[in-house]
Amino acid sequence: MIGRLNHVAIAVPDLARAAALYRDALGAQVSDPVPLPDHGVTTGVIELPNTKIELLEPLGEDSPIAKFLERNLAGGIHHICYEVDDIEAARDRLLNEGLRVLGDGQPKPGAHGKPVLFLHPKDFNGTLVELEQA
Repeated sequence: MIGRLNHVAIAVPDLARAAALYRDALGAQVSDPVPLPDHGVTTGVIELPNTKIELLEPLGEDSPIAKFLERNLAGGIHHICYEVDDIEAARDRLLNEGLRVLGDGQPKPGAHGKPVLFLHPKDFNGTLVELEQA
């Protein structure tokens, strides 16, 4: 079921500052900021040869990233994302195994325009897991 690692998401309090750090210190190419109101974030994506790094800045006070940053002032790894061939089949299998899908359980377009779901961190060793349709 699980496919390749799609990205690692890092919550940041200031997207412009984080993008500059990755660009200037590591020579990374960072995408222009993209607001995703349905997810409460603005993203900047760093393309690597084998995966992506997604920088997440809160978009509004109700953003889940804002809540994360209240506990982690400097930011930090927020979630990891794995690709799956069939997101609805993956969801159904996980639910049948008693695992929790966050939200209403329906896939929504993610930062890369593909359907995504999030899995409860308490079910995955304290790690928020995102599944993205391959």
